[in-house]
Amino acid sequence: MKRNHFKRFACAATAAAICAGAVFAFAGCTTKHPEITVTYTFNGTDYAVAYRLSRNDAPRTVQHFIEVADTGFYDGMCVHDYGDSKIHTGGYTLENGALVEKDYFSAMKAAEEEGTKFSQSVWANGNDVVSSSPVFTTADDTMTPLYTVYGEFSDNGNNLTHARENVHEFGALVMYYNAEKQPENGANPPRVTTLRNDGGKNNGGDKYDKDKSYVYNSATSLFYTFTGQSNATLDSQYCVFGKVTDAGSKKLQELIDAIDKYQDDLSEDAAFTDTTLIGPSEYLQYEPIERIKTSGLNAEYETPVDVPILIKSVKVNKY
Repeated sequence: MKRNHFKRFACAATAAAICAGAVFAFAGCTTKHPEITVTYTFNGTDYAVAYRLSRNDAPRTVQHFIEVADTGFYDGMCVHDYGDSKIHTGGYTLENGALVEKDYFSAMKAAEEEGTKFSQSVWANGNDVVSSSPVFTTADDTMTPLYTVYGEFSDNGNNLTHARENVHEFGALVMYYNAEKQPENGANPPRVTTLRNDGGKNNGGDKYDKDKSYVYNSATSLFYTFTGQSNATLDSQYCVFGKVTDAGSKKLQELIDAIDKYQDDLSEDAAFTDTTLIGPSEYLQYEPIERIKTSGLNAEYETPVDVPILIKSVKVNKY
């Protein structure tokens, strides 16, 4: 991965010298369809699943994912939620049979201090999050980069001018935000000031949005692979930024078949997953916005524990 970073930074510098004002720092080095391999490990067997990403559908989400993957952040993660046609990963490790949230923000800050350049941050700070509208502060230089990505899907105002290359179907790769960050008891959802994808071009020149739902602009490391057939509702609510290749589809199916066989071989009173309730002390403990971190939220996951599904590595093969 160190070699990949060097190549990208060297190429970025060259591109910047040749073409000032490029939309992406890596514009001269990237392709429309990067390729990655996620290697899952289950019951002693590795399953290297190849995906093809789409910068046409979600250029910023793809760049964000690649930058996170290049830090090695995903390596050693577990699938923390399995079922409902989704294989969730990106947030947790499994230690002594319990989920442990990984400190994403500190890891990204450390990577940045070591030279990694994160280009797709949404910006906000505690003063920009309010319990009710319309109280907002002005975006200024005191705002803190949260290493998050602005959700590229229609419910967040991101409507494409062309037909999408990828939708929710078998093998779709989806950037996931924590829906559980919505407050309980019908309270108004927290709002944040965010840096717009268009730099303000379609917002009167203002590069900031000052009234965005926090859940739609808090995607950090979480992603899932969709294993269902189609779901138009999810298409509008989450960002599909890639899909398995033909070879990847076969490997993904092999993984699912192995899990199904393992479950079929279990005794009647045994279960493949444990219902894992993550309470306020464990859930979002590293959230940088205090109001969210301490709001008493929790999450429930169906977690494979005795024989977990692990993420051995996420490797970028083509940028």
